[in-house]
Amino acid sequence: MAAYEKRRAAAAPAPAPAAGSGLAEPARAAAGGLGSEAEFLLRAGVTAMVREALLKVLEARPEEPVSFLADYFERLVLGSPGAAGEAAAELPGPPQRLARALWYVRLAHHSHRTAFDSNAGAAYEVLGAGGRRRKAGVDGRLYSELLRRICQHGGAPTEAAAALLGRVRCRDHEAVPFDVFRYGVLTCFVLLEFAAKADALFGVLDGGSGAADGRVCQAVLRALEDALGTGNFSLPSRYLEAGSKLGPDGLALAMDRALQERKLGTSMSRDEFLKKATALFVAKVKPVE
Repeated sequence: MAAYEKRRAAAAPAPAPAAGSGLAEPARAAAGGLGSEAEFLLRAGVTAMVREALLKVLEARPEEPVSFLADYFERLVLGSPGAAGEAAAELPGPPQRLARALWYVRLAHHSHRTAFDSNAGAAYEVLGAGGRRRKAGVDGRLYSELLRRICQHGGAPTEAAAALLGRVRCRDHEAVPFDVFRYGVLTCFVLLEFAAKADALFGVLDGGSGAADGRVCQAVLRALEDALGTGNFSLPSRYLEAGSKLGPDGLALAMDRALQERKLGTSMSRDEFLKKATALFVAKVKPVE
């Protein structure tokens, strides 16, 4: 009987703490914790920041969303003290505005047109933010410097980048409208991608040796020129589509014809091939008038 009473006492629930004992405070704190945490996130701007980051992921639809978010927040921290959505906020000077604009235009690939146009618009607003000593608007100096920085961080040959900038730049004192701004930015990114594709193509031709048969390279370049010359495209990205039509069959045929020639051919380096290939692209770019 005594053993039974002991087991019954052990199973009975513990009495509730007295109202003034202080033991009920942790329970009340836990109940109100969710509300206070949400309020903190709202006050700190974290909720809006994360929401905008998720919207950027949905717009860009990157192949590696986690890496995209990591890069997004890293650029957000290194860019400026303002929030990501305050694109038109006044920045201390041209270097900060250029860094912020460069961050925006790199967020989404140009093939994602909606996201790319949105980011280009944000970059345009950042560069054109007015201040106490300057009028609002993007001038040719900032526009040209942004294009130069885009090309500087890519794999395009220096000569091709300089030639392209000469075709799409504006005078320093000129006001740059958004359609010209978008065209120049888009053209620079297409040049970088075109150079990357040409580099991959040379990797097939040289077999990893660093040099390829000059006859084969010239035949491939002629085939690439023919593919680019099939139409007069108003959008730079269309030249990527035209170049992609140079499929394995066309390349194989051009290479076979080149190898059948009995002339002794010299080798061609990767740099020489890239310069020739990107020069074909630049020649097709419509100059800014």
